[in-house]
Amino acid sequence: MAKQSAKQAADKIKERELRFIDKKTPFRRALDYLLMTVACGIYAVGISLFLDPNSLAPGGVTGISIILNRITFLETGTWIFILNIPILAVGMWRFGFRFILSTIYCTALTSLFTNVLSGCGAVTDDLFLAAVVGSSLIAVGMGLVFKAGATTGGLDIVVKLLRLKMPFMKTGSLFLTLDAVVVTASALLFRDIERALYAGMAIFITSVVLDVVLYGRDGAKLIYIISDHHEIITKRLLEELDIGVTYVNGSGAYSGRQKSVIMCVIRKNLSSKAEEIVKEEDPLAFMIITSATEIYGEGYKNLFSEKL
Repeated sequence: MAKQSAKQAADKIKERELRFIDKKTPFRRALDYLLMTVACGIYAVGISLFLDPNSLAPGGVTGISIILNRITFLETGTWIFILNIPILAVGMWRFGFRFILSTIYCTALTSLFTNVLSGCGAVTDDLFLAAVVGSSLIAVGMGLVFKAGATTGGLDIVVKLLRLKMPFMKTGSLFLTLDAVVVTASALLFRDIERALYAGMAIFITSVVLDVVLYGRDGAKLIYIISDHHEIITKRLLEELDIGVTYVNGSGAYSGRQKSVIMCVIRKNLSSKAEEIVKEEDPLAFMIITSATEIYGEGYKNLFSEKL
């Protein structure tokens, strides 16, 4: 029964995502594919010019491909494509061909770019710089592909499937867990603890940067304001900060008086200005400020295009 409910919930999410895709205009879809192309190039640069030539296996299909490249005659990009075939087949079965088409495009393009750029050699031989820059480029590439409504294949699809089951888990955290398994395997296979440690650092950096690209930093505050001067405070918040404000009806437990509680979400860099406005209009106001880690709606993120 629980499995059936989970499947129904996943089907609803899939239906909503596809409905969101259907609303895209041809021009918007063309922009998405342009963004995917650039993102795949960035991703491939991180692999071919930084991680692969320094034998740093950053987990996932990419890390497995780098390992296989060292023990076979096939190039890393070719292995990326081969390993993705069964994963893409599962993704096609779960999400449908229309939804997975862009992922096939990104996978093929990433494999191609990786092979083409592999002949350029390493930009740096410093393992620390290679790990930092390479992993950051991979995270930026992945994040941009996700924002365009696709994935780069590999564990991206596995993570997307897991997100349907565990929506409370962040994308970067899931990647961190799965990639750690691959890095551990590479350390045992190559018996090079130092490179494995740098690869582990690369995974951590990818996780952090990916979450920043997808979710942004903790850059928003949720504010509740209880004041007898809520009208003028609201007016100034709307006019001076150009933010949305909502009234929540409440009543004092002791006095029994009805009150309008101001509720608003504001970007972190504007929160101090909001505090100043409240202090100027009502020094006796009761104000609660807390962090808002994820915000969906007008002016922030779209629920279906960015919730991955």
